[in-house]
Amino acid sequence: MKQIKINVKYVLVLGSFFMGFFSNAQELEALIEEALMNNPEIEQASLQYSIASEKVNETNNFPNTEFGVGYFVSEPETRTGPQTFKVSVKQMIPWFGSITARENYTNAMAEAAYEDVVIAKRKLIASISQVYYSLYTNKAKQNVLLKNVKLLETYETLALTAVEVGKASTVDVLRLQMRQNELEQLKQVLQLQYLADKTSLNKLLNRDKETAISVVDSLMIPPEYFDVAVNNISLHPELIKYDKLYRSVEQSEFLNQKEKAPMIGFGLDYINVDKRPNMDFNDNGKDILMPMVSVSIPIFNKGYNSVTKQNELKQQQIKAQQQERFNALETRLDKAIKERASARINYNTQTLNLKQAKDAETILMKSYESGIVDFKDILDIQELQLKFQMGQIEATNSYYTQTAIINYLTN
Repeated sequence: MKQIKINVKYVLVLGSFFMGFFSNAQELEALIEEALMNNPEIEQASLQYSIASEKVNETNNFPNTEFGVGYFVSEPETRTGPQTFKVSVKQMIPWFGSITARENYTNAMAEAAYEDVVIAKRKLIASISQVYYSLYTNKAKQNVLLKNVKLLETYETLALTAVEVGKASTVDVLRLQMRQNELEQLKQVLQLQYLADKTSLNKLLNRDKETAISVVDSLMIPPEYFDVAVNNISLHPELIKYDKLYRSVEQSEFLNQKEKAPMIGFGLDYINVDKRPNMDFNDNGKDILMPMVSVSIPIFNKGYNSVTKQNELKQQQIKAQQQERFNALETRLDKAIKERASARINYNTQTLNLKQAKDAETILMKSYESGIVDFKDILDIQELQLKFQMGQIEATNSYYTQTAIINYLTN
């Protein structure tokens, strides 16, 4: 759990450094901590690990002790008297080291199950971060749309004034109003998407979907030298799990070899003998007590040889699966690094374009003051500004989403 907490803070360090209010960064960390405690998938993985660990106690025992009771319907006669009933007890004992081998095998399986818990926690952290950044993106877009709607309302007032003095036509006013309708429609769609993402995040935390969520107001892409460092992907728990599965197969084969060995049994038979009537001699009616030793030898051991062959094939399969998973994770990591770099380039480009669009808007507004006005050009510039602002938000979301993926893969 300590390692998980370190990773959570590592996800947040960049965001908290550049967020306007540190409390918002703490909000995401609190959401992650709550999810790690309450998420059903984490609970399921933890219970599976507990079950696997408990199996160690299941293996630490001998085979069942055998008890037998027999009654002689036709009593056999012996010199000391007739036998009436028989009681026997027998205990088989595995070959030396068999129980230890079985414990080692179940321990190895439990260790592999533990990696499932670590993987599930990592995936949960990544999922919550991505949904959280999606909520931020949605909220930021709604704020941008709201500002643009107010800006269009200002333009509409200017257009109405221009119509009155003959500097613009009614078409310009209608065009501005239609644009406002489009932005309002987009804002309503975003509101519905926000509710859907809020439900997703609340359900990851296993709480009511209507629970309020606080989202950061401002999020900037940090300088390039603040990017999260990329560590060795070979230490990823998805790959470590295959190493532990491989060791479990080794322990399985060691156990198989132990089970090929004989089993030794110790037992005791007690036979009740009645006295012979009308006779007086030593040992008359003396009961019989017979200690026994037995050996169970697997003479026909083709089954054990088959298990050995299966274990060899399983080890080859695990190595192939591990290599395939390594290739997939490495590909995903490389893609995330490239997409994060692309997000930075995209953000810088959108920022430059937005500045130029604002400069163009300033020039157009000065033209309006001098008596020359073209509301179509103003509307075009406004659309470009909205496009660049949305592009900035999308680039920021992409940057932090890819950072969360990189963190999942390397930390």
